[in-house]
Amino acid sequence: MVEIAPSILSADFARLGEEIAAAERGGATVVHCDVMDGHFVPNLTIGLPVIKSLRRATRLPLDTHLMISEPGRYAEQFVDAGANMVSVHVEVDAHLNRTLMAIKNKGAKAGVVINPATPLSTLEEALDVADYVLVMSVNPGFGGQKFIPSVLDKVRRLRRMIAERGLTVRIEIDGGVDRTNIGEVTAAGAEIIVAGTAVFGVGDPAQGVRDLLDASTTVASGK
Repeated sequence: MVEIAPSILSADFARLGEEIAAAERGGATVVHCDVMDGHFVPNLTIGLPVIKSLRRATRLPLDTHLMISEPGRYAEQFVDAGANMVSVHVEVDAHLNRTLMAIKNKGAKAGVVINPATPLSTLEEALDVADYVLVMSVNPGFGGQKFIPSVLDKVRRLRRMIAERGLTVRIEIDGGVDRTNIGEVTAAGAEIIVAGTAVFGVGDPAQGVRDLLDASTTVASGK
């Protein structure tokens, strides 16, 4: 089942609750929250107080993507703040197994994030622990970037890797996905689609989500 996870990075923060509610009316089932520290990525965004506020504003699962230098120090705090899913980058966490297990022991889903140029081999020892893998289809740090087409093959290879090991790990993708390419993305094996501009940059978040859901079946159905 394809799920749309609107990224609040592209939302109007003065109307954040309203925008999330509109996206939910359109069929969104997850809220994606990008946490950036200005060190691991060259941008600063939100932290724990915003997650706590969002928890009061929506019943949808909060998917918190930690783009920070020391995710192991903070991952459990984001679960305590209300996050239902917490993902950390394989490139930056020297104790990835420990961090993932800490997230799971808190009762949340644990995810591993992999950047566009990072090889899938870095996930070998994490797949048995992770609940999902977030594949970046842009270089992390800023919204509104163009989709990197070579990531599609990466998603296909990851889907095969998961199947060959008999795992139930889900694949999430983030970066540059819109109605023109979402069909290819889901056909490659991605199940949770993070979309910012394609949802919050079209004027009506509800319609933006509906358009993505409609377009997600284009390749599979041959339309």
